[in-house]
Amino acid sequence: MKAQSVLEAADVKTIAAAAEAEALQNHWAVTIAVVDAGGHLLHLQRLDGAPPISAHIAPAKAHTAALGRRESKIYEDLINAGRYSFLSAPAIEGMLEGGVPILKDGQCLGAVGVSGVKSSEDAQIARAGIAAIGL
Repeated sequence: MKAQSVLEAADVKTIAAAAEAEALQNHWAVTIAVVDAGGHLLHLQRLDGAPPISAHIAPAKAHTAALGRRESKIYEDLINAGRYSFLSAPAIEGMLEGGVPILKDGQCLGAVGVSGVKSSEDAQIARAGIAAIGL
């Protein structure tokens, strides 16, 4: 039997605060979502000025990254390359760049999803959050 690390409330707060700081530093109005390994929402924050739809997209990106244990951009790239069948994949909704898994020792602890600016900037914010816990 394996032991697995899990995100604790303090980790989620640290990730969220660092992601928010990255967004504010760049003057980006986004929504930030943090989920556990099962894709269940642990944190959601829509910054002032972020589009309302981003509150739906950010958790979907995080959910997709957690369940797939890879960045959500991979699915976007597959679809853009012509693998349209991924549009029908069950339980995967956020197939856009901006969902980044939280990985430790080869295990997925959860993910961060961000929506509201360019997809590459969304991913930058997510990675800044994850870096704050040393991963």
